[in-house]
Amino acid sequence: MINLFKTRIGRLRIIAILEGISLLVLVFVAVPLKYAFNTPAMVKVMGPVHGSLFLLFLFNTLSVGVEQQWKFKEITWKVLLACMIPFGTFYIDRKILSKI
Repeated sequence: MINLFKTRIGRLRIIAILEGISLLVLVFVAVPLKYAFNTPAMVKVMGPVHGSLFLLFLFNTLSVGVEQQWKFKEITWKVLLACMIPFGTFYIDRKILSKI
C-alpha cells in the first residue's frame, strides 16, 4: 500500500478507492439516517466530502492521462466513465489502473 503513494497512478488508485468508499457511506449510511431517523447531519458532511473526492478523481484522471500519454479512446474515457457509474471506481481500479 505504501508503494501506491510513490506514483501518480498509485495516488489515482487511492483517490478512486476513497471516492468509492465515500459513496458507499453516503448511500448506505448517511441517506438512510437522513430519511429513516430524520438525521441529516451525516449527509451534510458526506455530501461535500464525496463531491470533493469525485472532482479530485476527475482532475487527477485527466492529469495522469496527459502525463502517461494515455490514448483517450483506449483508457482515459473508460476511467472517466467509471467514476460516473456508482461504484465504478472499484471496477476500474481492479481492471485497468492496477495493471498500468
